Amino acid sequence: MFRKILLVLITVTAFVSSSLAFAQQPKEITVSAAISLKNAFEEIGKIYEAKNGGTKVVFNFGASGDLMRQIEGGAPVDVFASAAQKDMDDAEKKGLIAVGSRLNFAANSVVLIVPLKSGTAMKSFEDLKSGSIKKIAVGNPKTVPAGRYAEEVLKYYKMPDEIKDKLIFTENVRQALDYVSRDEVDAGIVYSTDAIARSKEVAVVATAPEASHKPVVYPIAMVKTAKNSEQANAFIALVTSAEGKRILGRYGFKAVK
Repeated sequence: MFRKILLVLITVTAFVSSSLAFAQQPKEITVSAAISLKNAFEEIGKIYEAKNGGTKVVFNFGASGDLMRQIEGGAPVDVFASAAQKDMDDAEKKGLIAVGSRLNFAANSVVLIVPLKSGTAMKSFEDLKSGSIKKIAVGNPKTVPAGRYAEEVLKYYKMPDEIKDKLIFTENVRQALDYVSRDEVDAGIVYSTDAIARSKEVAVVATAPEASHKPVVYPIAMVKTAKNSEQANAFIALVTSAEGKRILGRYGFKAVK
């Protein structure tokens, strides 16, 4: 009899201990975000973790189109932040984001950059036609929003055919930035926030007119299959709060009109 009671006590104790251990496990959310948000979101993530003790933010940065396809393929993501409306539109049409969770939170500009020490005489996008410009880094328009904006800008200046052989397509906007900063190409088309992040290595020679491309507006939403919806909503709330906007502003992002 004593042995049976002891066995029951041991079983109950083990169950309670395992339950407490499970309950005390730190929560975690995964945020898939456009790579142009990397610096700002990493700072916001630290503030989020400090305010939400026990919840860790795991970031997955990349091209918005690639991130959307990862979510479509079943990747365990709680929050999606895109650098363009198209990728979020695609996610919404496919039923991948939670209804009513989508918000626009930041805007950006498209700029033409060159290596800081290149000594180029370039002053405008039209100078890309110059024979001295051999390689231009741009995001792949099939997956990279910055690449689509670049494509629109080049069409605006009516020169896609003239410079198509000069274009070096990259996997994301930060790769285009890297090519320019390392002086591996003559120029690149990126976001103004990217140029600010590497201002000691690249120089902005021109900013694309707003009329030359679709507005660069960043939407954020909770993924429909989010495992931690409460924590995901808290992250979105921080990004869209006055504090979040101040942080984004320090990295060069503009308020949404």
